[in-house]
Amino acid sequence: MSLAPRLLRSLDPLAVAAGADIPDAVTIDGITLSRSDLLGAATSVAERIARAERVAVLARPTASTVLAVLGCLIAGVTVVPVPPDSGTAELDHMLTDSGAQAWLGEAPEGTALPVVPVRQHARSWHTYPEPDPAAAAFVLYTSGTTGLPKGVVLSRRAIAAGLDALAEAWSWTAADVLVHGLPLFHVHGLILGLLGPLRVGSPLVHTGKPTPANYAAAAGTMYFGVPTVWTRIVEDPDTAKQLSAARLLISGSAPLPAPVFERLAELTGQEPIERYGMSETMITLSARADGERRPGWVGVPVQGVQTRLRDEAGQPVPHDGSSIGGLQVRGPMLFDGYFGRPEATADCWTGDGWFRTGDVAAIDADGFHRIVGRESVDLIKSGGYRIGAGEVETTLLGHPGVAEVAVVGLPDADLGQRIVAFVVVRDTAPTERELIDHVAGELSAHKRPREIRFVTCLPRNAMGKVQKKQLG
Repeated sequence: MSLAPRLLRSLDPLAVAAGADIPDAVTIDGITLSRSDLLGAATSVAERIARAERVAVLARPTASTVLAVLGCLIAGVTVVPVPPDSGTAELDHMLTDSGAQAWLGEAPEGTALPVVPVRQHARSWHTYPEPDPAAAAFVLYTSGTTGLPKGVVLSRRAIAAGLDALAEAWSWTAADVLVHGLPLFHVHGLILGLLGPLRVGSPLVHTGKPTPANYAAAAGTMYFGVPTVWTRIVEDPDTAKQLSAARLLISGSAPLPAPVFERLAELTGQEPIERYGMSETMITLSARADGERRPGWVGVPVQGVQTRLRDEAGQPVPHDGSSIGGLQVRGPMLFDGYFGRPEATADCWTGDGWFRTGDVAAIDADGFHRIVGRESVDLIKSGGYRIGAGEVETTLLGHPGVAEVAVVGLPDADLGQRIVAFVVVRDTAPTERELIDHVAGELSAHKRPREIRFVTCLPRNAMGKVQKKQLG
């Protein structure tokens, strides 16, 4: 037997056989599985794919996906989670780039790869040695906002470190019940939302669609949601109040608008926790269960993480809460690199070992972090000023007539870039002048939008992030 520490601690075969079982370890797609169910069925999957290096999993929110992922982790086979709505070109790229040798479970029609079935009721009690902690657990493909998606290689050791840091920050224990309805092909829903409970030992209820009614009916102690989920919940006050008994409401994957933060606190009696991370880093910043929570701020470094800010010349930026710079991080939960792309991997690290996140942030004297946005689309250089789009967006969301907003910098012959806001309005629509004056009254005049464009919706990806490169 290997002496390597077990990644999924609640699925220790000896402990489960000795009685450390619970009947509701995972509930998903109308099916509830005990730890014994998960272990027996996933080990059966492991036996069928143990000689593979990498397999693709069409990551629908089903029991089959859960068992496919767990089977790979037991066997030491790398998982390539594939979004179910992937287009043909994107799908071909992920399969070719990753070198996936087969589909495990469900497969798209017309696939050229072999398909290995996942049998939910099959059982095997064979015991596998724990794989090397340095082995790659996942190749997760980024959203491809700057070109074709890149495969982010996450090791078992990094995942363990990341989950343990969150368990410490959130006081997450086996007594919790986690509820979410997030996709199972990203860090948020898959690593935090599935592997997290199986490492900590807490039951998971996956709601399928993350509707307010489904969240309220689940009766959990911890809830994960993206901002669009929390926005819908606060728009249904009776349902929101049913979450008052929860211990933590956690928001991530995109900035939570301050008005939603405040309304959620008002309706539930508790302020939500905001956190920050990327596929490449997992979660590196978070408000703590026992600490301060501020709207618009994503907390402090989690256990083992260090952060710093650098300007465009690579010089330090003061931690005064208002000066902004490129956020750099280091810690034990960072990725091993982009699969098959050593040059791209090298480009995102500094010479002294810090990862360039590509995000712009401010840090205050207490170590609290505020994410302004992406350097590529959210740092606007207008009339000699450096303006964070997020600050303007937060101010606009404070207007009662604004439901959603995205702020970008568009080319301007005079200013270099001009601030343009794309706004989805509520029932009582404000005028363009009213919104421009609202920002000018709340912020410095140079931060006001020069143009407001009213739209019916904003383009978003599966995690609710606004795709700003589609605006313009």
